[in-house]
Amino acid sequence: MLATSFAYAQTTTYQLSSHILDVSTGMPAKGVPVQLEKMDEKTRLWKQVDEKMTDENGRIKDFLAANTANKGVYRLRFLVADYFKSKRTESFYPFIEVVFQIRDNDHYHVPITLSPYGYATYRGN
Repeated sequence: MLATSFAYAQTTTYQLSSHILDVSTGMPAKGVPVQLEKMDEKTRLWKQVDEKMTDENGRIKDFLAANTANKGVYRLRFLVADYFKSKRTESFYPFIEVVFQIRDNDHYHVPITLSPYGYATYRGN
C-alpha cells in the first residue's frame, strides 16, 4: 500500500487592487508609490494601513487581505511627482487622493488614468 500525502499551499487573496495608466503615453505608470489609509470612525483621522509601489504593469494587486474586517472609508494616495520628474515632464498634481468606501466582502479595484494635468478614477473590477 502506498501512502501519499499532499501539501496544499494556501494562497492569500486580497480585497483591494489598483492600477495607474498614463494616458499621455498609453503606458502603465510603473514605480509609483501608493499609500493606503483608513479613516478612524470615531476620530475621523486617517491611519496608514499600507504602502506599496506599482509594478511593471502599473498595478498593485495585494492591498487588504480578504476575509478580514475591511469595511470602512479608505484613501489611496498616489505619489506621482517623482514619476513625472523621471519622465522629465512638468505636472500639476504632486499626488492624487481617491477616497472610497468598502461596504462588503467584494473585490474592489480602484484605478486611475493619469496625465500631467488631469486624472480620472472609477470603480473597476
